[in-house]
Amino acid sequence: MSIAPIIRTVQVTAEPARAFELFATRMGDWWPKGGTVGKKHHVAVVIEPRDGGRWYERDEDGVEAQWGKVLAWEPPGRLLLGWQLDRTFAYDPDFVTEVELTFAPAEGGGTLVTLEHRNLERFGANAASHAEKLRNGWPTRVDDFAKYANAQ
Repeated sequence: MSIAPIIRTVQVTAEPARAFELFATRMGDWWPKGGTVGKKHHVAVVIEPRDGGRWYERDEDGVEAQWGKVLAWEPPGRLLLGWQLDRTFAYDPDFVTEVELTFAPAEGGGTLVTLEHRNLERFGANAASHAEKLRNGWPTRVDDFAKYANAQ
């Protein structure tokens, strides 16, 4: 069974390099508190800036909760993340779907930021219902990013 990827595109006023930087290095600033997998609210969401880097959150006590890994770090145009959260939003090092971000110059200035979360069929028997949860979440998160980026 194949499940259509989740795709969301927004335009931000920042140029591609700045939009990439804001997304990849300040995720903890624009991702809503309480909307992550950690037991406490995050103080940081970290994407280590290299292929093979970790993607995780850290709370005020320094406790880290893994989200996944960096599959491709290609500033300013592309970031490919391995989402390693299963259907229960628990980290599974043997599980991966892909979240790709592209940052393309927009006509008239700014950047078109596109998020694509794919390989959703890997969630298994309940993949369709879990994909629907993600389909309801990613557009809001991308919009949160756009609001943050446009305010910078």
